[in-house]
Amino acid sequence: MNRTTLSLIAAATALAAVTGFATLEPADTSDGSASATAARLPVERTSLLCPQPSASDIADTTYTSFTPVVEGASGSGKAQLQAATEKSADGDDSSGSSDSSDGKKSGAKAAKPVVQPKEPGKPAAGDTSGADAPALVGLASGKFAPGWTVQETTEVAAGAGRGLLGTNCTAPDTEFWFPGASTAAQRTDYVHLTNPDDAAAVVDIDLYGKDGTLKSTVADGITVQAHASEPILLNTLTGDPQADLTVHVKVRSGRVGAAVQALDAKTGGDWLASSADPAGSLVMPGIPKDATSVRLVAFAPGDTDADLKVRLASPSGTITPAGNETLHVKAGMTAAADLGDVTRGEAGSLVLTPTGSSVPVVAALLVVRGKGADQETAFIPATAPVGARATVADNTAKGSTLAVTAPGEGARIKVTASAGSGGGTAVSKTFTIKGGTTQNVEVPVPSGLKGTYALTVEPVSGGPVYASRMLSANQDGVPAFTIQGLPDDRGTVSVPDAEQDLSVLLKQ
Repeated sequence: MNRTTLSLIAAATALAAVTGFATLEPADTSDGSASATAARLPVERTSLLCPQPSASDIADTTYTSFTPVVEGASGSGKAQLQAATEKSADGDDSSGSSDSSDGKKSGAKAAKPVVQPKEPGKPAAGDTSGADAPALVGLASGKFAPGWTVQETTEVAAGAGRGLLGTNCTAPDTEFWFPGASTAAQRTDYVHLTNPDDAAAVVDIDLYGKDGTLKSTVADGITVQAHASEPILLNTLTGDPQADLTVHVKVRSGRVGAAVQALDAKTGGDWLASSADPAGSLVMPGIPKDATSVRLVAFAPGDTDADLKVRLASPSGTITPAGNETLHVKAGMTAAADLGDVTRGEAGSLVLTPTGSSVPVVAALLVVRGKGADQETAFIPATAPVGARATVADNTAKGSTLAVTAPGEGARIKVTASAGSGGGTAVSKTFTIKGGTTQNVEVPVPSGLKGTYALTVEPVSGGPVYASRMLSANQDGVPAFTIQGLPDDRGTVSVPDAEQDLSVLLKQ
Protein backbone atom coordinates (compact mmCIF):
# COMPACT_ATOMS: atom_id res chain seq x y z
CA MET A 1 0.00 0.00 0.00
CA ASN A 2 1.50 3.38 -1.00
CA ARG A 3 1.96 6.39 1.26
CA THR A 4 -0.91 8.31 -0.37
CA THR A 5 -3.41 5.59 0.41
CA LEU A 6 -2.15 5.32 3.96
CA SER A 7 -2.64 9.06 4.43
CA LEU A 8 -6.19 8.91 3.11
CA ILE A 9 -7.14 6.00 5.30
CA ALA A 10 -5.57 7.75 8.28
CA ALA A 11 -7.71 10.81 7.57
CA ALA A 12 -10.85 8.72 7.34
CA THR A 13 -9.97 6.88 10.54
CA ALA A 14 -9.42 10.19 12.33
CA LEU A 15 -12.86 11.40 11.28
CA ALA A 16 -14.43 8.12 12.28
CA ALA A 17 -12.82 8.39 15.72
CA VAL A 18 -14.56 11.71 16.27
CA THR A 19 -18.01 11.00 14.85
CA GLY A 20 -18.28 7.28 14.41
CA PHE A 21 -18.83 7.85 10.69
CA ALA A 22 -16.84 9.65 8.05
CA THR A 23 -16.95 9.99 4.29
CA LEU A 24 -14.09 10.67 1.92
CA GLU A 25 -15.22 11.71 -1.55
CA PRO A 26 -13.10 12.48 -4.62
CA ALA A 27 -12.94 15.91 -6.14
CA ASP A 28 -15.34 16.31 -9.05
CA THR A 29 -13.96 16.53 -12.58
CA SER A 30 -15.00 19.31 -14.94
CA ASP A 31 -17.97 17.30 -16.23
CA GLY A 32 -19.25 16.67 -12.70
CA SER A 33 -18.29 12.99 -12.57
CA ALA A 34 -16.25 11.47 -9.76
CA SER A 35 -12.56 11.01 -10.49
CA ALA A 36 -12.33 7.69 -8.67
CA THR A 37 -14.37 5.14 -6.82
CA ALA A 38 -14.32 4.59 -3.08
CA ALA A 39 -14.47 1.46 -0.96
CA ARG A 40 -16.38 1.17 2.28
CA LEU A 41 -14.45 -0.13 5.26
CA PRO A 42 -15.55 -0.80 8.86
CA VAL A 43 -15.02 2.09 11.26
CA GLU A 44 -12.31 1.46 13.84
CA ARG A 45 -13.43 3.72 16.69
CA THR A 46 -16.70 5.25 17.79
CA SER A 47 -18.18 6.83 20.91
CA LEU A 48 -21.68 7.02 22.39
CA LEU A 49 -23.24 9.08 25.18
CA CYS A 50 -26.19 8.04 27.39
CA PRO A 51 -28.04 10.78 29.35
CA GLN A 52 -28.65 10.59 33.10
CA PRO A 53 -31.69 8.29 33.14
CA SER A 54 -33.95 9.70 35.86
CA ALA A 55 -34.28 11.88 38.95
CA SER A 56 -36.65 9.33 40.52
CA ASP A 57 -35.53 7.23 43.48
CA ILE A 58 -37.59 4.31 42.15
CA ALA A 59 -36.17 4.32 38.63
CA ASP A 60 -34.53 1.14 37.31
CA THR A 61 -32.44 1.43 34.17
CA THR A 62 -31.02 -1.22 31.86
CA TYR A 63 -28.27 -0.58 29.30
CA THR A 64 -27.88 -3.03 26.42
CA SER A 65 -24.85 -2.93 24.12
CA PHE A 66 -24.61 -4.68 20.75
CA THR A 67 -22.20 -4.75 17.81
CA PRO A 68 -23.12 -6.73 14.66
CA VAL A 69 -20.57 -9.19 13.32
CA VAL A 70 -18.97 -7.29 10.43
CA GLU A 71 -16.84 -8.85 7.71
CA GLY A 72 -13.45 -7.18 7.48
CA ALA A 73 -13.57 -5.68 11.00
CA SER A 74 -10.46 -5.75 13.16
CA GLY A 75 -9.77 -8.98 15.01
CA SER A 76 -9.15 -7.13 18.27
CA GLY A 77 -10.66 -4.19 20.16
CA LYS A 78 -12.90 -3.45 23.13
CA ALA A 79 -16.00 -1.56 24.17
CA GLN A 80 -17.16 -0.23 27.49
CA LEU A 81 -19.74 2.09 28.95
CA GLN A 82 -19.16 3.94 32.21
CA ALA A 83 -19.97 7.07 34.20
CA ALA A 84 -19.09 10.29 32.40
CA THR A 85 -16.89 11.41 35.32
CA GLU A 86 -14.93 8.20 35.59
CA LYS A 87 -12.06 6.39 33.98
CA SER A 88 -11.67 2.66 33.49
CA ALA A 89 -9.57 0.68 35.95
CA ASP A 90 -6.99 -0.19 33.27
CA GLY A 91 -6.54 3.45 32.35
CA ASP A 92 -8.18 3.26 28.93
CA ASP A 93 -9.99 6.46 28.03
CA SER A 94 -13.60 5.46 27.43
CA SER A 95 -14.74 8.92 26.35
CA GLY A 96 -12.60 9.07 23.22
CA SER A 97 -11.04 12.38 24.32
CA SER A 98 -7.35 13.22 24.41
CA ASP A 99 -5.14 12.94 27.46
CA SER A 100 -3.99 16.13 29.12
CA SER A 101 -0.38 17.27 28.91
CA ASP A 102 0.64 15.50 32.13
CA GLY A 103 -0.72 12.18 30.84
CA LYS A 104 -3.68 12.10 33.26
CA LYS A 105 -7.32 12.78 32.61
CA SER A 106 -8.64 15.77 34.50
CA GLY A 107 -11.18 14.92 37.18
CA ALA A 108 -11.24 11.20 36.32
CA LYS A 109 -11.03 8.22 38.63
CA ALA A 110 -10.82 4.48 38.15
CA ALA A 111 -14.13 2.62 37.98
CA LYS A 112 -15.63 -0.61 36.76
CA PRO A 113 -17.62 -0.15 33.51
CA VAL A 114 -21.41 -0.43 33.71
CA VAL A 115 -21.33 -2.47 30.49
CA GLN A 116 -18.37 -4.23 28.87
CA PRO A 117 -19.31 -6.57 25.99
CA LYS A 118 -17.26 -9.70 25.41
CA GLU A 119 -17.83 -10.34 21.70
CA PRO A 120 -19.64 -8.90 18.66
CA GLY A 121 -22.89 -10.62 17.75
CA LYS A 122 -24.00 -11.07 21.37
CA PRO A 123 -25.66 -8.35 23.47
CA ALA A 124 -24.18 -7.32 26.81
CA ALA A 125 -26.23 -5.67 29.54
CA GLY A 126 -25.75 -3.66 32.72
CA ASP A 127 -28.00 -1.67 35.01
CA THR A 128 -28.28 1.24 37.43
CA SER A 129 -31.03 2.38 39.79
CA GLY A 130 -32.20 5.41 41.72
CA ALA A 131 -31.87 9.14 41.28
CA ASP A 132 -28.07 9.09 41.51
CA ALA A 133 -27.54 7.00 38.36
CA PRO A 134 -25.09 9.00 36.22
CA ALA A 135 -24.84 9.86 32.55
CA LEU A 136 -22.63 7.34 30.76
CA VAL A 137 -19.90 7.66 28.16
CA GLY A 138 -18.77 4.80 25.96
CA LEU A 139 -16.00 4.04 23.52
CA ALA A 140 -15.76 1.09 21.14
CA SER A 141 -12.70 0.23 19.09
CA GLY A 142 -11.63 -2.42 16.60
CA LYS A 143 -14.16 -5.19 16.03
CA PHE A 144 -16.62 -3.64 18.51
CA ALA A 145 -16.88 -0.29 16.69
CA PRO A 146 -18.78 -0.94 13.40
CA GLY A 147 -22.48 -0.42 14.08
CA TRP A 148 -22.08 -0.25 17.86
CA THR A 149 -25.49 0.42 19.42
CA VAL A 150 -26.49 1.05 23.05
CA GLN A 151 -30.08 1.26 24.33
CA GLU A 152 -31.00 2.94 27.63
CA THR A 153 -34.38 1.76 29.01
CA THR A 154 -35.82 3.02 32.31
CA GLU A 155 -38.90 1.89 34.22
CA VAL A 156 -40.49 4.35 36.66
CA ALA A 157 -43.44 2.91 38.58
CA ALA A 158 -44.98 6.15 39.88
CA GLY A 159 -44.70 9.92 39.93
CA ALA A 160 -44.20 12.47 37.15
CA GLY A 161 -42.88 10.72 34.08
CA ARG A 162 -43.94 7.29 35.27
CA GLY A 163 -43.88 4.59 32.61
CA LEU A 164 -41.26 3.29 30.21
CA LEU A 165 -38.56 5.72 29.06
CA GLY A 166 -36.07 4.74 26.38
CA THR A 167 -33.45 6.22 24.11
CA ASN A 168 -30.64 5.17 21.84
CA CYS A 169 -27.34 6.47 23.20
CA THR A 170 -25.92 8.82 20.58
CA ALA A 171 -22.61 10.08 19.25
CA PRO A 172 -21.41 13.51 20.41
CA ASP A 173 -22.14 16.33 17.97
CA THR A 174 -22.36 20.11 17.70
CA GLU A 175 -26.01 20.75 16.72
CA PHE A 176 -29.39 19.22 17.67
CA TRP A 177 -33.07 20.02 16.90
CA PHE A 178 -35.91 19.02 19.26
CA PRO A 179 -39.40 19.93 18.00
CA GLY A 180 -42.01 18.64 20.44
CA ALA A 181 -40.61 19.93 23.74
CA SER A 182 -42.86 22.00 26.04
CA THR A 183 -42.91 24.38 28.97
CA ALA A 184 -46.65 24.01 29.58
CA ALA A 185 -47.86 23.73 33.17
CA GLN A 186 -48.21 19.92 33.20
CA ARG A 187 -44.83 19.34 31.56
CA THR A 188 -41.36 19.26 33.12
CA ASP A 189 -38.82 19.09 30.29
CA TYR A 190 -35.05 18.94 30.66
CA VAL A 191 -32.43 19.11 27.95
CA HIS A 192 -29.56 16.86 29.04
CA LEU A 193 -26.08 17.90 27.86
CA THR A 194 -23.17 15.47 28.29
CA ASN A 195 -19.55 16.42 27.58
CA PRO A 196 -17.19 13.45 26.98
CA ASP A 197 -14.00 15.46 26.48
CA ASP A 198 -11.18 16.92 28.56
CA ALA A 199 -12.08 20.56 27.88
CA ALA A 200 -15.30 22.33 28.87
CA ALA A 201 -17.94 22.74 26.16
CA VAL A 202 -19.89 25.97 25.63
CA VAL A 203 -23.49 25.58 24.45
CA ASP A 204 -26.28 27.92 23.32
CA ILE A 205 -29.94 26.87 23.54
CA ASP A 206 -32.45 28.65 21.30
CA LEU A 207 -36.18 28.25 21.99
CA TYR A 208 -38.91 28.79 19.38
CA GLY A 209 -42.61 28.92 20.15
CA LYS A 210 -45.72 29.53 18.04
CA ASP A 211 -44.83 33.22 17.66
CA GLY A 212 -41.10 32.80 17.08
CA THR A 213 -38.00 33.16 19.22
CA LEU A 214 -38.47 33.17 22.98
CA LYS A 215 -36.32 35.68 24.81
CA SER A 216 -33.90 34.32 27.39
CA THR A 217 -31.01 35.84 29.32
CA VAL A 218 -29.58 32.51 30.53
CA ALA A 219 -29.75 30.21 27.48
CA ASP A 220 -26.52 31.42 25.85
CA GLY A 221 -23.01 30.44 26.84
CA ILE A 222 -23.95 27.48 29.04
CA THR A 223 -20.76 25.78 30.21
CA VAL A 224 -20.71 22.00 30.44
CA GLN A 225 -17.59 20.98 32.33
CA ALA A 226 -15.26 18.25 31.09
CA HIS A 227 -16.55 14.71 31.77
CA ALA A 228 -19.81 16.09 33.12
CA SER A 229 -23.53 16.13 32.38
CA GLU A 230 -25.92 19.05 32.88
CA PRO A 231 -29.74 18.72 32.94
CA ILE A 232 -31.19 22.12 31.99
CA LEU A 233 -34.82 22.69 33.03
CA LEU A 234 -36.41 24.41 30.03
CA ASN A 235 -38.93 26.51 31.97
CA THR A 236 -36.02 28.21 33.78
CA LEU A 237 -34.78 29.55 30.43
CA THR A 238 -37.93 31.51 29.62
CA GLY A 239 -40.93 32.86 31.49
CA ASP A 240 -43.31 32.37 28.56
CA PRO A 241 -45.06 28.94 28.80
CA GLN A 242 -45.34 27.18 25.46
CA ALA A 243 -47.40 24.06 24.76
CA ASP A 244 -45.36 23.36 21.63
CA LEU A 245 -41.70 24.27 21.64
CA THR A 246 -38.71 23.69 19.38
CA VAL A 247 -35.32 23.51 21.10
CA HIS A 248 -32.14 24.18 19.12
CA VAL A 249 -28.88 23.17 20.80
CA LYS A 250 -25.75 24.73 19.27
CA VAL A 251 -22.23 24.04 20.53
CA ARG A 252 -19.84 27.00 20.34
CA SER A 253 -16.80 25.01 21.42
CA GLY A 254 -16.28 21.31 22.02
CA ARG A 255 -19.00 18.73 21.45
CA VAL A 256 -21.81 17.22 23.53
CA GLY A 257 -24.51 14.60 23.52
CA ALA A 258 -28.01 16.07 23.83
CA ALA A 259 -31.48 14.65 24.50
CA VAL A 260 -34.71 16.06 25.94
CA GLN A 261 -36.45 14.26 28.79
CA ALA A 262 -40.15 15.17 28.73
CA LEU A 263 -42.12 14.39 31.89
CA ASP A 264 -45.88 14.87 32.07
CA ALA A 265 -47.77 14.98 35.37
CA LYS A 266 -50.70 13.01 33.93
CA THR A 267 -49.52 11.01 30.93
CA GLY A 268 -46.08 9.76 31.91
CA GLY A 269 -42.99 10.65 29.95
CA ASP A 270 -40.21 9.62 27.62
CA TRP A 271 -37.07 10.79 25.89
CA LEU A 272 -37.38 13.07 22.87
CA ALA A 273 -34.45 12.28 20.59
CA SER A 274 -33.20 14.88 18.11
CA SER A 275 -34.94 15.16 14.77
CA ALA A 276 -33.18 14.26 11.55
CA ASP A 277 -31.39 17.19 9.91
CA PRO A 278 -33.68 19.85 8.40
CA ALA A 279 -35.03 18.64 5.05
CA GLY A 280 -37.89 19.30 2.65
CA SER A 281 -39.36 15.81 3.14
CA LEU A 282 -39.47 13.92 6.43
CA VAL A 283 -40.64 10.52 7.68
CA MET A 284 -41.77 9.66 11.22
CA PRO A 285 -42.08 5.87 11.25
CA GLY A 286 -43.97 3.52 13.54
CA ILE A 287 -47.09 5.13 15.02
CA PRO A 288 -48.64 2.39 17.18
CA LYS A 289 -51.86 0.94 15.79
CA ASP A 290 -53.61 1.58 19.13
CA ALA A 291 -52.51 5.22 19.47
CA THR A 292 -55.35 7.27 20.96
CA SER A 293 -53.81 10.65 20.16
CA VAL A 294 -51.07 11.90 17.83
CA ARG A 295 -49.78 15.49 17.74
CA LEU A 296 -47.47 16.75 14.99
CA VAL A 297 -44.97 19.51 15.80
CA ALA A 298 -42.82 21.09 13.05
CA PHE A 299 -40.41 24.00 12.70
CA ALA A 300 -38.85 25.78 9.70
CA PRO A 301 -35.41 27.08 10.72
CA GLY A 302 -34.76 29.24 7.65
CA ASP A 303 -36.22 32.51 6.39
CA THR A 304 -38.93 30.94 4.22
CA ASP A 305 -42.34 29.56 5.19
CA ALA A 306 -42.92 25.85 4.55
CA ASP A 307 -46.12 24.31 3.19
CA LEU A 308 -46.26 20.57 3.73
CA LYS A 309 -48.47 17.73 2.55
CA VAL A 310 -49.38 15.46 5.46
CA ARG A 311 -49.77 11.78 4.54
CA LEU A 312 -50.13 8.57 6.51
CA ALA A 313 -48.45 5.46 5.12
CA SER A 314 -50.77 2.67 6.32
CA PRO A 315 -50.57 -1.11 5.69
CA SER A 316 -52.82 -0.72 2.63
CA GLY A 317 -51.32 2.46 1.14
CA THR A 318 -50.91 6.19 1.59
CA ILE A 319 -53.91 8.16 2.84
CA THR A 320 -54.59 11.78 3.76
CA PRO A 321 -55.73 12.45 7.35
CA ALA A 322 -59.15 14.07 7.22
CA GLY A 323 -58.95 17.74 8.17
CA ASN A 324 -55.14 17.71 8.23
CA GLU A 325 -54.26 17.53 4.55
CA THR A 326 -51.56 20.20 4.82
CA LEU A 327 -49.54 22.08 7.43
CA HIS A 328 -48.30 25.65 7.06
CA VAL A 329 -45.13 26.36 9.03
CA LYS A 330 -44.08 30.00 9.28
CA ALA A 331 -40.36 30.67 9.15
CA GLY A 332 -38.83 30.70 12.64
CA MET A 333 -42.07 29.62 14.30
CA THR A 334 -43.27 26.29 15.71
CA ALA A 335 -46.44 24.86 14.19
CA ALA A 336 -48.55 22.00 15.54
CA ALA A 337 -51.56 19.93 14.50
CA ASP A 338 -53.68 17.43 16.44
CA LEU A 339 -54.15 14.33 14.29
CA GLY A 340 -56.28 12.42 16.82
CA ASP A 341 -56.40 8.64 16.48
CA VAL A 342 -55.01 8.93 12.96
CA THR A 343 -53.99 5.27 12.59
CA ARG A 344 -57.50 3.94 13.39
CA GLY A 345 -56.29 0.55 14.53
CA GLU A 346 -53.57 0.02 11.92
CA ALA A 347 -49.83 0.57 11.89
CA GLY A 348 -48.79 3.86 10.32
CA SER A 349 -45.99 6.31 9.55
CA LEU A 350 -46.35 10.03 8.95
CA VAL A 351 -44.79 11.39 5.77
CA LEU A 352 -44.27 15.12 5.16
CA THR A 353 -43.52 16.42 1.65
CA PRO A 354 -43.50 19.96 0.22
CA THR A 355 -46.59 21.20 -1.63
CA GLY A 356 -44.40 23.39 -3.81
CA SER A 357 -40.84 24.58 -3.31
CA SER A 358 -38.85 22.47 -0.87
CA VAL A 359 -38.15 24.24 2.42
CA PRO A 360 -36.08 22.47 5.13
CA VAL A 361 -38.02 21.61 8.28
CA VAL A 362 -37.65 19.48 11.41
CA ALA A 363 -40.54 17.60 12.99
CA ALA A 364 -41.65 15.12 15.64
CA LEU A 365 -44.78 13.35 16.85
CA LEU A 366 -46.11 13.20 20.41
CA VAL A 367 -47.98 9.87 20.66
CA VAL A 368 -50.39 8.82 23.42
CA ARG A 369 -51.65 5.31 24.20
CA GLY A 370 -54.40 4.51 26.71
CA LYS A 371 -57.26 6.59 28.08
CA GLY A 372 -58.11 8.63 31.16
CA ALA A 373 -55.74 8.07 34.06
CA ASP A 374 -54.09 5.16 32.23
CA GLN A 375 -52.32 7.14 29.51
CA GLU A 376 -48.67 6.97 28.52
CA THR A 377 -46.70 9.08 26.03
CA ALA A 378 -43.75 8.63 23.67
CA PHE A 379 -42.16 10.57 20.81
CA ILE A 380 -41.35 9.79 17.19
CA PRO A 381 -38.96 12.38 15.75
CA ALA A 382 -38.26 12.48 12.03
CA THR A 383 -35.56 9.93 11.34
CA ALA A 384 -33.03 9.24 8.61
CA PRO A 385 -33.47 6.16 6.40
CA VAL A 386 -32.08 2.78 7.41
CA GLY A 387 -29.26 3.20 4.88
CA ALA A 388 -26.87 0.24 4.63
CA ARG A 389 -27.86 -1.23 7.99
CA ALA A 390 -29.62 -0.20 11.20
CA THR A 391 -29.49 -1.80 14.63
CA VAL A 392 -31.54 -1.59 17.82
CA ALA A 393 -30.91 -3.43 21.10
CA ASP A 394 -32.89 -4.53 24.19
CA ASN A 395 -35.63 -6.54 22.47
CA THR A 396 -37.56 -9.22 24.34
CA ALA A 397 -39.54 -12.26 23.20
CA LYS A 398 -42.73 -10.30 23.85
CA GLY A 399 -43.26 -6.55 23.85
CA SER A 400 -41.13 -5.58 20.81
CA THR A 401 -42.74 -4.21 17.64
CA LEU A 402 -40.73 -3.39 14.50
CA ALA A 403 -42.39 -0.98 12.07
CA VAL A 404 -40.94 -0.48 8.58
CA THR A 405 -42.17 1.93 5.91
CA ALA A 406 -41.25 2.42 2.26
CA PRO A 407 -42.68 5.88 1.48
CA GLY A 408 -41.81 5.68 -2.20
CA GLU A 409 -40.70 2.60 -4.11
CA GLY A 410 -41.28 -0.80 -2.53
CA ALA A 411 -38.37 -2.65 -0.94
CA ARG A 412 -37.14 -5.99 0.36
CA ILE A 413 -35.36 -6.08 3.71
CA LYS A 414 -33.54 -8.64 5.81
CA VAL A 415 -34.20 -8.60 9.56
CA THR A 416 -31.75 -10.46 11.80
CA ALA A 417 -32.37 -11.29 15.45
CA SER A 418 -29.07 -11.69 17.27
CA ALA A 419 -28.18 -14.30 19.83
CA GLY A 420 -29.61 -13.52 23.25
CA SER A 421 -27.61 -11.84 26.00
CA GLY A 422 -27.94 -15.06 28.03
CA GLY A 423 -28.02 -17.56 25.18
CA GLY A 424 -29.76 -18.46 21.94
CA THR A 425 -29.06 -18.70 18.22
CA ALA A 426 -29.36 -15.83 15.73
CA VAL A 427 -32.05 -16.05 13.03
CA SER A 428 -32.91 -13.97 9.93
CA LYS A 429 -36.05 -13.37 7.88
CA THR A 430 -36.69 -11.46 4.66
CA PHE A 431 -39.73 -9.21 4.21
CA THR A 432 -41.28 -7.30 1.31
CA ILE A 433 -42.54 -3.78 2.05
CA LYS A 434 -44.91 -2.41 -0.60
CA GLY A 435 -44.35 1.15 -1.74
CA GLY A 436 -46.34 3.76 0.19
CA THR A 437 -47.08 1.41 3.09
CA THR A 438 -46.04 0.70 6.67
CA GLN A 439 -45.79 -2.85 7.97
CA ASN A 440 -45.43 -4.13 11.51
CA VAL A 441 -43.22 -7.04 10.51
CA GLU A 442 -43.22 -10.33 12.38
CA VAL A 443 -40.08 -9.87 14.42
CA PRO A 444 -37.90 -13.00 14.40
CA VAL A 445 -36.95 -14.35 17.82
CA PRO A 446 -33.68 -16.24 18.40
CA SER A 447 -34.15 -19.94 18.99
CA GLY A 448 -33.43 -20.86 22.60
CA LEU A 449 -33.54 -17.19 23.60
CA LYS A 450 -32.33 -16.22 27.05
CA GLY A 451 -32.20 -12.55 27.98
CA THR A 452 -32.61 -9.78 25.42
CA TYR A 453 -31.52 -9.59 21.80
CA ALA A 454 -30.75 -7.05 19.07
CA LEU A 455 -32.48 -6.51 15.73
CA THR A 456 -30.57 -5.57 12.60
CA VAL A 457 -32.38 -4.28 9.48
CA GLU A 458 -30.64 -4.37 6.10
CA PRO A 459 -32.19 -3.32 2.76
CA VAL A 460 -31.87 -6.00 0.07
CA SER A 461 -33.41 -4.21 -2.90
CA GLY A 462 -35.79 -1.41 -3.84
CA GLY A 463 -36.18 2.09 -2.51
CA PRO A 464 -35.29 3.71 0.84
CA VAL A 465 -36.93 2.35 3.98
CA TYR A 466 -37.46 3.92 7.40
CA ALA A 467 -37.97 1.98 10.61
CA SER A 468 -38.65 2.22 14.33
CA ARG A 469 -38.91 -0.19 17.23
CA MET A 470 -41.48 0.03 20.04
CA LEU A 471 -40.95 -1.56 23.45
CA SER A 472 -44.16 -1.98 25.46
CA ALA A 473 -45.17 -3.26 28.89
CA ASN A 474 -48.30 -3.20 31.03
CA GLN A 475 -47.73 -1.29 34.28
CA ASP A 476 -50.83 -1.77 36.48
CA GLY A 477 -53.16 -1.13 33.55
CA VAL A 478 -51.03 1.62 31.97
CA PRO A 479 -49.86 0.74 28.41
CA ALA A 480 -46.28 1.87 28.97
CA PHE A 481 -44.16 2.18 25.82
CA THR A 482 -41.16 3.84 24.19
CA ILE A 483 -40.16 4.16 20.51
CA GLN A 484 -36.71 4.41 18.94
CA GLY A 485 -35.91 5.17 15.30
CA LEU A 486 -33.48 3.04 13.29
CA PRO A 487 -31.25 5.28 11.16
CA ASP A 488 -28.08 3.90 9.58
CA ASP A 489 -25.81 2.57 12.35
CA ARG A 490 -22.70 4.33 10.95
CA GLY A 491 -20.79 1.07 10.70
CA THR A 492 -18.63 1.90 7.69
CA VAL A 493 -16.50 4.71 6.30
CA SER A 494 -15.93 5.49 2.62
CA VAL A 495 -12.23 5.39 1.70
CA PRO A 496 -10.90 6.36 -1.79
CA ASP A 497 -9.45 3.82 -4.16
CA ALA A 498 -5.71 3.14 -3.87
CA GLU A 499 -5.13 4.84 -7.23
CA GLN A 500 -6.38 8.16 -5.93
CA ASP A 501 -3.89 10.90 -5.03
CA LEU A 502 -3.78 13.70 -2.47
CA SER A 503 -6.06 15.93 -4.56
CA VAL A 504 -8.95 14.23 -2.79
CA LEU A 505 -11.12 16.68 -0.88
CA LEU A 506 -12.84 15.99 2.41
CA LYS A 507 -16.51 16.84 2.10
CA GLN A 508 -18.83 17.02 5.06
